[in-house]
Formats: sequence, structure tokens, C-alpha cells
Amino acid sequence: MKSTNVTWHESNVTKEHRQELNNHKSPVLWFTGLSGSGKSTVSVALEKALHERGIHSYRLDGDNVRHGLNKNLGFSPEDRTENIRRIGEVAKLMNDAGLVTLTAFISPYREDRDQVRELLEEGEFIEVYVKCSLEECEKRDPKGLYEKARSGEIKGFTGIDAPYEEPNSPEVVVETDRQTLDESVETIINHLVENKLI
Repeated sequence: MKSTNVTWHESNVTKEHRQELNNHKSPVLWFTGLSGSGKSTVSVALEKALHERGIHSYRLDGDNVRHGLNKNLGFSPEDRTENIRRIGEVAKLMNDAGLVTLTAFISPYREDRDQVRELLEEGEFIEVYVKCSLEECEKRDPKGLYEKARSGEIKGFTGIDAPYEEPNSPEVVVETDRQTLDESVETIINHLVENKLI
């Protein structure tokens, strides 16, 4: 059942006011990549580095969000799309609140990521492709999911029997099978500084 008879209520405090108070912009950094590529690891380290610089930020992690907001969703293509839609709307709220938002989700479909991009103003969606070979992700297998997928315990697993659509033109690429964690974080911070976002 859809909401009816709803009207948007404007605030006297705008996103620009909040950004001015925080002394930085509020981009959404959308980490995408295969399971085990290092999305959560890099976003956790980046969050700490931003905090140390006095940047107001918040991190949304795929597994964490599925403990609450999206606990009613599975991993079918439809549920994956709804998962990303909801996260996109939460990220938009955080963007409006003046926070730098870090989101770490496999988000395997380009169309879903592009729909989140369209929710934000030009330059506010920073797609961070956490690039790592499937072979390396399988070696890492931090949650034992690849092993389960290969044995048939898990169906529809991204990179094995479900697709992952690489970004066509991400704003930032970090290669976690070639770069150290510190180098990956530095790459992202340099992008934010060069584009006057922080």
C-alpha cells in the first residue's frame, strides 16, 4: 500500500547551511565491488581518517543495514534492487544533513547505482570501485561465502552464479589486490580534496 495525501515540508535550515556549519561538502561515497574486495575494510579506514581531519561522516555497511532497515530483504535480483533503493534514500537524507556518507555495498547492478546517483546533485555521488580479482576475493573469502557458493550451498552469489556489472566510469578506483590499505585511503582523500569536497 502506497502513501497518499503526503506533502513535502520544507525546512528553514538547508543542506548548504549544514555544510557551511561543518566546513565541508556532503558527498556520498558509494563503494562497490565483489564480496571480499575490501569495501568495508577501506570504508572503515577512510571513516577514521576523515574523523581525524574533523570531517563529519557516517558509514552504511551492507551487512549492518541488513540487521535492521533491510532485514526483511533477501538476495534475489528484486530484493537487491530494493536494498540499494532504500540505502540510496538514506544516503540522500545524510547528504542533506551535511554528512559525508560512506556506503559499502556489492550493489552489483549499474542501473541500481545510477538510480542512486540521480537522487543527488551533480558531483555529490562519488562511485568508488573497489577493484579486486575474483581469484583474490576467493582467496580472502573472509566470510566463507565463496566456498559455500562453489559447493552449491548459496545460490545467486555475485561473481559465481550471479552477475557483477563493473562501473563504466567510476570517479575513483582503488585496486586492493595491488594497493595497500593506506594507499587506497589516500587515493580517495586526494580525490575529495582535489574536488574541494573536504
